[in-house]
Amino acid sequence: MRLSIDPHLVDVLLPDLVGHDKRPSSFVLYLWLYAMTRGVGRKSAFFSYQMLTDRTGLSKRAVQRAVAHLRRRQLIKVARRSATAVPEYSVATPWQRS
Repeated sequence: MRLSIDPHLVDVLLPDLVGHDKRPSSFVLYLWLYAMTRGVGRKSAFFSYQMLTDRTGLSKRAVQRAVAHLRRRQLIKVARRSATAVPEYSVATPWQRS
């Protein structure tokens, strides 16, 4: 798999989330979700918190906080079919025009 990273992620989003917001775990999670969705041509994907912690190396609490922060910033959307269902994550790229 060859992944092409949008320059905006490194040039703008990294300093914004890590430097300004002081949320490096949010950037790590966003980058991983981006790679697993848009990076491979998908609009969304289903991931449990356990999978997110295993794949990113972040703690469960760090993932929970990162998800909440990214949702507030409208950088991801999270949908569940029921309260106990595995969430479906969509990554927003507001800097790109449709």
